[in-house]
Amino acid sequence: MSTSNPLIAVTMGDPAGIGSEVAVKAFPSVTEFARVVVVGDLGVMRRARDACDADFDVRAVDSVDAVDDDPTALSVLDCDNVGDLVHGELREEYGAASLAYVERAIDLAVEGEIDAIATAPINKQATRMAGSEHAGHTGLLAARTDTENYSMMLIEDDLRVTHVSTHVPLREACELVTTENVLETVRVTDDALRQLGIESPRVAVAGLNPHAGDGGLLGDEDDDEIAPAVERAGADGIDATGPISPDTVYVRAARGEFDCVVSMYHDQGHIPLKMLGFDAAGGVSGVNMTIGLPIVRTSVDHGTAFDIAGEGVASETSMVDAIRVAADVARHR
Repeated sequence: MSTSNPLIAVTMGDPAGIGSEVAVKAFPSVTEFARVVVVGDLGVMRRARDACDADFDVRAVDSVDAVDDDPTALSVLDCDNVGDLVHGELREEYGAASLAYVERAIDLAVEGEIDAIATAPINKQATRMAGSEHAGHTGLLAARTDTENYSMMLIEDDLRVTHVSTHVPLREACELVTTENVLETVRVTDDALRQLGIESPRVAVAGLNPHAGDGGLLGDEDDDEIAPAVERAGADGIDATGPISPDTVYVRAARGEFDCVVSMYHDQGHIPLKMLGFDAAGGVSGVNMTIGLPIVRTSVDHGTAFDIAGEGVASETSMVDAIRVAADVARHR
C-alpha cells in the first residue's frame, strides 16, 4: 500500500438508510487526512451523490489499488447487490447487502489491503431478517476476526466511554458485571487509549449501582466484582480508579480528570455521550470504535434514519469524525 494517508474502507450500510449520503457528504472533508474507498453498491452511491448535489465523480474500482488513480473521485468497490431501492423500507435483501459490505471490508482489513474500516449504519432488524445471529456490527467483527476480548468505545470530544456489555437486556447486563469481564474491559480500554496516542491513560471505572453501592447498602456488585478488577488492573500497571459513582464520573471525565470511563452497560455509557453528541438541529457527532480487534474499526454514532433517507439532508459530521479517528488509530498501530 501507499505510504501516504491511511486507506479507509467505508461500508455503505443499509441501502435504504442514510449511509450512502453521509459517505458522499463526508468525502470532500476527509481527503486531507485519509484516502477513502466505499464498499457498497455503485448505483445507490450515485443516487446519493445526486441527492446531495455533489459535484464529483462516483466511480467503480476493481481493487483498492485503483483508489489512487483518481483521488478527486469517490471510489466504490461495487458489490452490485441492490436492485429496486426504496428509501426508508425494511427489507431482508437490504439487510443481506449491508452484511456483505461489512464482511468484505473485514476481509480486506485482515489481509492488509486497507488500513481501517469506518462503518455507516445498518438496520439490525433487516440483518436479522437476512439470517445474521449478531445484534449489530460488533459481534460480527469479533466473530469474523476470532476475537474474544473486545468492547465498544464511544468518543465525543474529550469524553470517551467503553462498555462491559452492550446489546443485551439490562437484567443480563447486570449478571455480566464480573471481575473478569470488568478487568478485560479495563485492559482493552487502556490499550485502545494508547493506540489513540495517549501515552499514560487514566481510566475511570463506573459503579453499577447508585453511589457505587454505597458500601454495600445499595448492592454488593461494586465491592465484590468491580473493586477487585480495578485492584488487579493497578497491579498490571494500569492507572485505573473506581468504582466511582456513575452519576458523577462522566462529568469528571468530560472535564479532563480521566481519559475514558469504563461503563457497566449500554445505556450507562451511551446516554452521556449522546447528550453531548446531538445538537439543537438534530445533527449527530461522535464516534463508535470497536476496541480489542486485530483491525481498526470505527463507526458513526447514529442509526439509519429511515425517515430522512434519500433527501440529502443527513449530517455527515459523525462520519467525518469516524474516518478521522480511524486514520489516527491506523497511524499509531
